[in-house]
This record gives sequence, structure tokens and C-alpha cells, in this order.
Amino acid sequence: MASGFSFGFAGDDIEDDGQSTSQVNSIATPTPPAATSASAFPVQGKPLLPPTHHDIDHMLSRLPSKIAYSLLDVELEERKVIQIPRRELWDVRVQLMAEDDGSNISETEPGLGEHDVKTGIYEGGFKSWESSVDLVKVLASENAPTVLNRDPCVLMELGCGTALPSLALFHWAMNERKSGEKQPLTLVLADYNPSVLYLVTLPNFILAWALSQRESTSALADAFSLEDEVELLPGVVEAFKEFLTSNQITLSFLSGGWSPEFVDLLYNSGIPSNPTGNVQTLVIGAETIYSPFALESFAATLLLILERERNERPSGHASSIVGAKKMYFGVGGSLDDFVLRMRGLGASVEPLREEAEGVRRGVVRCYLS
Repeated sequence: MASGFSFGFAGDDIEDDGQSTSQVNSIATPTPPAATSASAFPVQGKPLLPPTHHDIDHMLSRLPSKIAYSLLDVELEERKVIQIPRRELWDVRVQLMAEDDGSNISETEPGLGEHDVKTGIYEGGFKSWESSVDLVKVLASENAPTVLNRDPCVLMELGCGTALPSLALFHWAMNERKSGEKQPLTLVLADYNPSVLYLVTLPNFILAWALSQRESTSALADAFSLEDEVELLPGVVEAFKEFLTSNQITLSFLSGGWSPEFVDLLYNSGIPSNPTGNVQTLVIGAETIYSPFALESFAATLLLILERERNERPSGHASSIVGAKKMYFGVGGSLDDFVLRMRGLGASVEPLREEAEGVRRGVVRCYLS
């Protein structure tokens, strides 16, 4: 019987560029990748982007002077709502135009153009996908404060993009961990495209921290002078870094294609705190199996991580939660195919959530017995 990862928090693309506060029920259907290719990547003659670890200090040094954001309302059980901040895509475009002298943004960053996925170039990370909201809801049903206060925790989000599930966990870690009992928390954010990590993933964590700590952090006293914007005034970035250190929270960022080399880098550089003991490890992925090739590479990488966790931290517990559509029409991936593949690789798989309204979706848990 599976001992589920007991983290708990009290059909479509969710992008709503320009809206101030988003509701999950006001989402639009994503544009599929071009029909000329049946796989997300690779492109013939083009190698995958190599696995790369990104230094957080360098990433922080590249932040703009201010970040515009909107809030996504995710409705949980018992009429609870969690608000997750996301950097506005128009704000990303403004930054890129300033850096690139107004060049064609859709060419320099394909994810900011008309395609949700551009094979071998951009893998959807600027968008917020509906299955990431499903993952937030699953995490919200599993009693996170108890685990966060009791055990060291590692969360790895593969294909993180805007990182909604990781941001939900970060929110609860900031607000519900007891001061005297804080255990180490490592959040590993991995996306195929490094630009996604720099432009939306890290800024979203800055936003989540700033909104949570604005009343208790002096450096943030004047940071919200403009509505729906956070100004990164002198001292704000240092206060963010100090907060992470004092609360034993590590943010780690990796880019590149899934592979054995990616897993090696993950354990050599992606988990610098190297927690030991009764570590609770959770690997999550939303919309990561949308083509046969993506499904195969994700499943193989996930299995390598679960095996490594079992071998290197035998006293801990590792599992994975994956959210996806039941079928990706036109590109060939499906949740059922993923379940069959993971079971074929020797993993146990159990269903956690079904979404029948709109585009049919599901969430499953994978683990090694």
C-alpha cells in the first residue's frame, strides 16, 4: 500500500495576459504545437539543450527594477482559496524589448508569440497550464504543515514553467511552519528553457515572498507603491536571500532536456543542502507527457530519480504526482499511456484526482515499492 506524500494545503491554459485577478474558471484552451511534428522535441539535426544548473545570485542580478503581476485564485476544499502571484507576460515582453532594442519578441522568445509549444525551441513554460492547478488542489488535500514541520522536504518540479504547485508549497512554508521547528526545505525548479526560469519562475517566487512578507519586512515598506507591481528597491533582493537562509529554504534552478545527465546534475548541483534522514521527496510534473517522446523521456527520468532516492536516502520516502490530460489530440500523448509505461518500468501507480468538466484530466501518484 502506498504511503502517500502527505503534503497538504488548506481543461485549459490559464493564461489571462493583462488581467489583475484570475479565476480558474476563466481559462482558454491552449494552442497545440504544429501538426508537422508528433513530438515535443527533439528536432532532427538539433541536439537537446544540455542540462545546466543556474546560480541563483546570478539570476537575481538579472532581475528588472520592478515586476508587474496578477493573482490567480485557486479554489480548494471547504471554500478555501489560495492566491498565487504570476508575473504578467506583457511585463516580460517589456523587459525583453528593453534588453533587445525592441527586436521581434516572438522570434527571440517563441513562447511569447502565438504558439504554446514550438518544437525543440520552446516547451510551454511561459504559460500556466490547467493540470498545474490540479496539482495545487491535490497538494492542498494532503496536510503540508505537518510534514513541513516534521521532516526535511525536497520538492522537484520538472517542466516547472510558472511553477504554480511549487509556489503553493512555498506559500505554506512561509506562513504555516512553526518558528522553532523549521526543517530544511529544498525546492528544485527545472524547465527546458533557461529563459523561462529567469523571466517567470524566479520572479514568481520573489512575488510570492514579497506579498507574504510585506507587513513584516522593512525592505518592502515602499515596494508596493504602485498597484499590481513590486519595485525591487535597494535591499529587497538581499532581504529575499536572507529570508531563504534564515528559514532553511533552498531554491535551485536547472534547465535542459531530461536525461541521465540531467539526473546526475540534479544530484550534484541541484540539491546543494543534501538533506539526510527521514527526507520526504516529491517529484511533480504538469503537462509533461504531451507527446510520445516527451512521455518516454519524462518517465525514464522520473524512474531514475525515484531509484536514486531509494538508494541514497533509504530512510526517507519518495513519490511523484503527475497531472495531465487524458488525451493530447494531434500529438499522441495520454495519461493512460503514461500509467502503462510507469508500471512497465516497475513503478506502482494510483489515481488521485479526475477532472471530467471541460478537457478531461487526471492526477496520478507514482512510487517504488
